Amino acid sequence: MKNAIFTSYVAFTLFATAFGTYKATNWQISKDYAVNFVGTDVEGSFATLGGDIAFDESNLASSKFSVRIDANSINTGNGMKNKHAKSDKWFDAEKFPSISFTASKFSKTASGFEAEGILDLHGVKKTMTIPFTFSNNVFKGSFSVNRLDYGVGNMEGMSKKVSNEIKLDISVPVTKK
Repeated sequence: MKNAIFTSYVAFTLFATAFGTYKATNWQISKDYAVNFVGTDVEGSFATLGGDIAFDESNLASSKFSVRIDANSINTGNGMKNKHAKSDKWFDAEKFPSISFTASKFSKTASGFEAEGILDLHGVKKTMTIPFTFSNNVFKGSFSVNRLDYGVGNMEGMSKKVSNEIKLDISVPVTKK
């Protein structure tokens, strides 16, 4: 009788482990991250990044990203350009203080991974897929965003000198929580 109970307990434990909820590793963003951008007549970085990252390359279904950039943390290396970038003609950082990306669908690619989610920029939310790699506890990604799709700037005056496609290069070192 004890043997049957023990066998049932072991079988139940194995079944629960095999089909139970598996949680991804929770990661803390380290201070030495980089969010850089470049386009025609514009380049710079954002100094403030935060959010929640749960990622497990062995179980992508349990992974999630919810990250935010402070739009006021833009730095182009030029005080006047920074002021313009924060104004209502560009990011309108007073009205839209955060740029966020929330993803819950991940896939493996030949060169790394992809995260599919919602990019919320300047009050416009669009589905976006961001390619990235994860190696030595560092997430790295390069992708482009069409600023006009999100109503950032326009094609008038000096704004038309800035390319529509802005390339972003992101490097986010993380540590386990």
